[in-house]
Amino acid sequence: MLESTKAFSGFSVNDIEAAKQFYGTTLGVAVSEDAMGHLTLTLPGGTEVLAYPKDDHVPAAFTILNFEVDDIDKAVDALTVSGVSFQRYDAMHQDDKGVMRGIAAGMGPDIAWFTDPAGNVLSVLQNA
Repeated sequence: MLESTKAFSGFSVNDIEAAKQFYGTTLGVAVSEDAMGHLTLTLPGGTEVLAYPKDDHVPAAFTILNFEVDDIDKAVDALTVSGVSFQRYDAMHQDDKGVMRGIAAGMGPDIAWFTDPAGNVLSVLQNA
């Protein structure tokens, strides 16, 4: 029944202007805004994601977007220069940059987490 429809994901933010600045300028993602104040993020590869305003927004308690990169160190360095701070989690073994080195340990991709202005968790990750 749904095999011929277009599907997309979405998440809420508490400040559309801050989200537009962060995703468009800081991350360099293509952002458009509709008349209702919803943002469409066109991610690398063409996937579209909706970001919508919500006054009683509560940040997601999980990673809402993962950006796969060729070189995690370069990505983390560039994002840090752009003002992004990387999250630290007690249960994760992260290096000084905030990267959990999973590939070397056979535990999945190298990954580093950060948040958008609304507190939603995002990541950059590098597969083998």
